[in-house]
Parts: sequence; structure tokens; C-alpha cells
Amino acid sequence: MAHVLMAVTGADAIALTDGTAHPTGFWAEELVELHRGLVAAGHRVDIATPGGVRPTVDPGSLSGDSAQALRDYLASIDGLLAHPRALADVRDGEYDAIALPGGHGPMVDLAVDADLGRLLIDAVDRDAVVGVLCHGPAGLLSAVREDGSFAFAGRRLVVFTDHEERQGGLGDASPYLVETRLRELGAVVEPGEPWSVTVATDGALVSGQNPQSSVATAQRLVEVLAAH
Repeated sequence: MAHVLMAVTGADAIALTDGTAHPTGFWAEELVELHRGLVAAGHRVDIATPGGVRPTVDPGSLSGDSAQALRDYLASIDGLLAHPRALADVRDGEYDAIALPGGHGPMVDLAVDADLGRLLIDAVDRDAVVGVLCHGPAGLLSAVREDGSFAFAGRRLVVFTDHEERQGGLGDASPYLVETRLRELGAVVEPGEPWSVTVATDGALVSGQNPQSSVATAQRLVEVLAAH
């Protein structure tokens, strides 16, 4: 079975274009379903954050009918969340796969985290599995090589789209749009319809478009790990 590193944002706020700070963190459903799916398939999952800080759950992700079930699952893995590894302490090649759940938090810290970038570049170079979900692909922005090239240039993926951001995300207050940034760096973004369950696979890269795609992304990630 695989040993998976789940790289989680340590940010609890995002600066908006109007100068205000908006509460954020990881999106509960995305972390829960990725973790649940991987563990149910027999994989071992460690959590790491920038600086080893305890990650904050985005308060906006704990509403609706599933809120209590999400809280219960998060409580069941509180030991992992309370004591994450620091990304800086993770060695290249230490894990078989890297998974990045979303929430707007990754736009703040994971997108510019040099250690995550190092680990992702290493993963690409040894063809290790990388799974990203919703705003999680913001973390891929960190994977720029010393020569300035983007490690995921030319790779097909999906991400929380600019349209979804404008329709149901931070809108024009967003400091940047993740889909646009990925395209600018050379990623091939092939989105599904807004709010659809959409998952893309390009070799060892698995990506899910939005929270609605959480379960399907976890399932695809498990399938790719089994075949890899």
C-alpha cells in the first residue's frame, strides 16, 4: 500500500482585493473525502503544513446537512491535524504520492511554498502520483524549476474554474484566479460544466474540479495508485 503525504494549507485568512481579510482554511469535505477514500483503500496518510502549523478548517465548509458528519470525521483524525509534519522536514522521495485538498487557503501559502514546490518537482521527476482537488491545484503553482519552467506545463488537469470563482466563490474580490494562473504557466486546463462532478487524469496526475467532485477524485486517486 502507498504512503501518501497530504499537503494542507496552514492559512486561516486570505487578503481580498478590497483590502479586507476573509476567513479561510482547508475545505472540510475535500480533506475528509480524500483522507477517507485513501485510508479505506489501505493507504497510509500523513498530513503536513507549512511550518507544521495546525491547519484551520474553512468555516464556510461546515454548513448544510453534512456539517455534523464532517465535524465528526475531523474529530476522529484530530491527532493527525493537531500535529502535522512541517513541509520543510519532508525529504524528496519519502512518499509514494502527494494529495492537495482545497479551500482558498492554498492560494495564500501552498502556492508560494518552496518546500512544497521541491516535493512536487521531485514527484513529477520520479513519476509519483499527485492528486489535487478544487483550489488544491493552487499548490501546483509552487512547482517552478530553477530555470523558470513550470513542472506541470503541458499537463491536463481541472481546477475550480474562473467561472465558478466568479459565480460562487470570492468573485472579483479574489486576489487572483487559479485557473488563469495555471494556464499562464502552461497547464492545459480542461474544465467540465460549472459545479459538475469532473475528474481528470493525466498519467500520475489526478485532479478534481470542485467540492462536488471530492468523492470521485478520491476514487480516481485510489485507482491510479493501484495501477501505478
